[in-house]
Amino acid sequence: MSLLNTLNFRRWCILTIISVYLLIFIGGIVRSTGSGMGCPDWPKCFGTWIPPTSKEELPKDYKEIYSNKRKLKNQKVSNYLKKLGFADLSLKILNDPSVYNEEIFNPTKTIIEYLNRVIGVLIGFFIFITFIFSFSFWKSDKIIPLLCFASLIFVGFQGWLGSIVVSTNLLPGLITIHMLVALLIVFLLIFSILRSYKNEFIPVITNENKIKFFIILGLLFTLIQIVLGTKVREMTDLISIQLGESRRNEWIGNFGNIFLTHRSFSWLVLINNIILLYFIKRSYTKIFFYNFSKLLIFLIVTEIASGISMNYFSIPPYVQPIHLLFATLIFGVQSVLLLSLMINKKEDKLKKI
Repeated sequence: MSLLNTLNFRRWCILTIISVYLLIFIGGIVRSTGSGMGCPDWPKCFGTWIPPTSKEELPKDYKEIYSNKRKLKNQKVSNYLKKLGFADLSLKILNDPSVYNEEIFNPTKTIIEYLNRVIGVLIGFFIFITFIFSFSFWKSDKIIPLLCFASLIFVGFQGWLGSIVVSTNLLPGLITIHMLVALLIVFLLIFSILRSYKNEFIPVITNENKIKFFIILGLLFTLIQIVLGTKVREMTDLISIQLGESRRNEWIGNFGNIFLTHRSFSWLVLINNIILLYFIKRSYTKIFFYNFSKLLIFLIVTEIASGISMNYFSIPPYVQPIHLLFATLIFGVQSVLLLSLMINKKEDKLKKI
């Protein structure tokens, strides 16, 4: 295994991780600007690879055309879901009239959604190149190319799922799954690159079990928070339609208990990670481990601050994608801490043998 191949693998892996986070951020912009249906079909946009810039480029009955196309596609999707055991979701796709509501053409929303798709395609290329370079580890560590292959499969699945999200007009529930798959891709890529550094880490010597416990607990809390956040996001879409932009200051008051749970749960995340930082500070670790734990506190505090700003300033659209990005960055840093600890512990056992 040459040093050049190792460096190329790490560079492409890091580039792919950055691209996934960029896509998550742009996805947040798509949601906050209501651009999710800026392109009513997939993978093309209004039937072309280059999106239209004016309504005059579209046929007069474009709404009916793309609504009918979605109906045909959703019938196939519904059958697949029914066979897989998701009967309720299958019926909802077929019977929910909101699935077939077509939006008026908006060139800005179309460009935002199209950019979202372009970056998604780039990630597909990036992860494929990363997968190719990962074969330089085949003799020394077969897990790395297998992890990259799994990432490649999930990127393809994510693209297909994105087409279903569009076809079902951003159906609640599918968006949550879409986000969780993105986090899984991040987790697999982080795992891949950390394994390539496994002989360069120094494991935690003291309080290792306590540290591992609070990292896992924090990761679980973060995932729950992200799922709650997507549910709040879905409610935002519904309430914004019901009340309109002119009554934006009333939106939060109509969220109910799920928003209160989401808001309160953030303090559990913070307290858990403060305890984690305390144990890491008292342990003998490599400096990166301690620095990442401090970065984690910074991200959580910033995330809470962005949540507070949305609460008191009527959910500013520009804050929503930042709030989402920081939540996923927290997940990423927690994944780095957990995986590096697990990899090093395994290596430490092998050395003792």
